[in-house]
Amino acid sequence: MATPQTPYDAVLQAARDVTRLDTALDAEMLGAALLGSVYAVAETDRSAAVRDFVAGFLAATSRRRTAAATTIRSVFAALVPDAEGAARVRPGATAPAWSGQLGKVHLTGSWAYGDVYGDQTSYLATFAYDDAAGGPEHALVALVDHNIGITKDVFVGGPAERILEQVRQMCAGDELTWFREEDPARMHGEVSRHLAITDDLGELPGEGSLATDRALVGARLALLPHGAVPPADPDAVEPLSAAERTELVRRFLAAPEAARFGLDSVDGPELASLHFCLSLLLDHAASFPDADPLRWSPAVAGLFLLDWVHRRAVLDMDDAAMLPRVLRAWAAYAARQRGLPGPAATQTDTAIEEMVPEFARLYSTGERRSPATAAVAQLMADGVDPDDPAALDAWIEANRHRLADDGA
Repeated sequence: MATPQTPYDAVLQAARDVTRLDTALDAEMLGAALLGSVYAVAETDRSAAVRDFVAGFLAATSRRRTAAATTIRSVFAALVPDAEGAARVRPGATAPAWSGQLGKVHLTGSWAYGDVYGDQTSYLATFAYDDAAGGPEHALVALVDHNIGITKDVFVGGPAERILEQVRQMCAGDELTWFREEDPARMHGEVSRHLAITDDLGELPGEGSLATDRALVGARLALLPHGAVPPADPDAVEPLSAAERTELVRRFLAAPEAARFGLDSVDGPELASLHFCLSLLLDHAASFPDADPLRWSPAVAGLFLLDWVHRRAVLDMDDAAMLPRVLRAWAAYAARQRGLPGPAATQTDTAIEEMVPEFARLYSTGERRSPATAAVAQLMADGVDPDDPAALDAWIEANRHRLADDGA
């Protein structure tokens, strides 16, 4: 077998048995897997890279007349219909019987499910070919991770009914999950919006079938109803105003959770630490796409306590001693406000308690501080008043070389 001379030749070689497949679905899954290698290696705008590759492939193979070449061209045109030249692709005379069904599917149902904390939402849609010759009914599943703001994984497979029933049973047997029918337009908007962010990642999430199924998922999502403005996520929360932040803190300090952790009677020097810690919790929530200050889970607590706060804030010893206690009280208050089941609140509290030793170690070593945070910490350790411009300028001048070396 001759060595492929170009990436397009390599694809043709990999697709040489496409006409032997049984259904249009098999062919579309093969085509998506081939395009997945392009998606995976792209460094920026992966979706555009796939579209450009398909356009180049169609142009480079326009004179190929073998059954395999004309068939894989039709597959790519169905998967990426907005690629240049896709609209002009026609099945060859020797194309398989199922080639006329490529991409011709309709939605048969859509659902959503996830954890009660709001960390992740999975969207599930089922599709059937307009003609049974195209293949079996199949399912698309897309996992949106709200903590990192991306579509973390996608999957297309079947049988659709079996996948749907497995999800139903999983959710029915776990009180920390939920399941509902979903508006297909909202599914389109939420998955597509988060998938666009995924497409621009420098490095894709590990494992899963994100790359191999991405093209087929895009083709199926395009069939879902959508408007100029996607329907809003019903659980989305707008960022709080300063007045709303103040009111939320007031309500929390009057709540039984604050009393349970002794925060309702804090005074003197500890009072400043208490309010500083509360401001950190609210600032951390505002850094998330949904900006919900009451969405706390073991995962969110870990992101905050073991990463974000070290990179973004300078804590003194009083702050460091106060923060885990404030977080436990706030997470318990948030769980009650959101109506989470008791085990969910308990899991979060237990997780925070178990994180305290590592939080203390990271605070002690400063190993996760950003250069800017490390510089501020050193400034405070040197006794410099940040509000004294002259003292601040003198300190910066004296430490200019060290700051440059640290990248601050």
